[in-house]
Amino acid sequence: MTSTSAVLPSRPGRPSWGGRNYTLLTAAAVVTNLGSQGALIAAAFAVLDSGGSGGDVGLVAAARTVPLVLFLLVGGALADRLPRHRVMVAANALNFLSQGAFALLVLAGEPRLWQMMALSALGGVGQAFFGPASEGMLMSTVHGEDAGRAFAFYRMAMHGAGIGGAALGGALIAVLGAGWVLAIDAVAFAVAGALRAFLDVSHIPARAAGGGMVSDLREGWREFAGRPWLWSIVVQFAVVNAVVAAAEAVYGPLVARDELGGPGPWGFALAAFGAGTLGGAFLMTRWKPRRLLLAGSLCVFPLALPSAALAVPLPVPALAGVMLLTGVSVEVFGVSWMTALSQEIPEEKLSRVSAYDWLGSIAMVPLATALAGPAQDAVGRTPALWGCSALVALLTAAVLCVPDVRRLTRRTTTVTAGAPLGSADAEGTVGRLG
Repeated sequence: MTSTSAVLPSRPGRPSWGGRNYTLLTAAAVVTNLGSQGALIAAAFAVLDSGGSGGDVGLVAAARTVPLVLFLLVGGALADRLPRHRVMVAANALNFLSQGAFALLVLAGEPRLWQMMALSALGGVGQAFFGPASEGMLMSTVHGEDAGRAFAFYRMAMHGAGIGGAALGGALIAVLGAGWVLAIDAVAFAVAGALRAFLDVSHIPARAAGGGMVSDLREGWREFAGRPWLWSIVVQFAVVNAVVAAAEAVYGPLVARDELGGPGPWGFALAAFGAGTLGGAFLMTRWKPRRLLLAGSLCVFPLALPSAALAVPLPVPALAGVMLLTGVSVEVFGVSWMTALSQEIPEEKLSRVSAYDWLGSIAMVPLATALAGPAQDAVGRTPALWGCSALVALLTAAVLCVPDVRRLTRRTTTVTAGAPLGSADAEGTVGRLG
């Protein structure tokens, strides 16, 4: 089943999917990513400049992650119950206030750890409500044959803004200080919220009266659990994201310090990964694999390579090449995944399913990064890295054993509500599992 909502018309000269909503969503995402990537660096330096330790930096980061995990499902249910753009604007307003207060605290001098943790936690609450609403809004905006291309352009814009934001943020911290970069991020949230307030939701059918929040969550869970391709890949990425995060956030800097000559080479490798994500998104604007999840899942195997490269370790140029390939592969999977969700999940349940997806994807990351150090002490860094690589490969191979993952086929038109999977579309192809 797919969404029945109509796509708002685009202006002459724009692609069919480049209508008003898509343009506003993309512009707002660029603004927030420009600000947020620099703010992540600024928050770490704010903690260190106040006399905090590396452990304190981790506590502030964890303070954002915990409420994100706790409130994601509620955020998804709310976004399927209320107009999604209102949820997004309210979340942006909360992020504006929390980040603005964080900036004032730092600029005033002597911020306390508990204050920074509390404000970071408020930011996590905002993200928990924003994320499912944003994904549901984007996926309800574009449909049909060019949906994958639209998602690819969107992700390319986001990644480009993120790379630019990190570079700009680092430079501005050196010139202006962490507090002003946090203030710029707060303004970015305000601007993005203003853009999202102009989204048009008239094309989305009115929500039918239903039960309470618990009933909504149960309905979202049935949608999620009833699709083997969906829950199997989310379970896969619960572990894959966790071990990749442990390798890149903990082991990567340690290997760089001990084997590669310091933080510079590791920064170069991460930049290569960022370039790869841009290249992968560009590739997906032109390539439309028919078997969406088969192509996407095959491209998860390269995620095992960075851990293996660090275990050897490979010379810096070879490591950068591995990271570049990994970035490309991540985007092939990401665009294929978004396209599959967009065409297979009913519009009125998109945010709830997205929330279960987000929850599965991030829930184990804090645990894995916390256990990376003890695992290294117990078995050694090299065996731990090879273990990360093996887990990625084994889980990906297991997911490919799920028939629906191998068979889910791209649709060329939107299927009407209630049409069974397997019904022929207007071009005579079959959009179905199997």
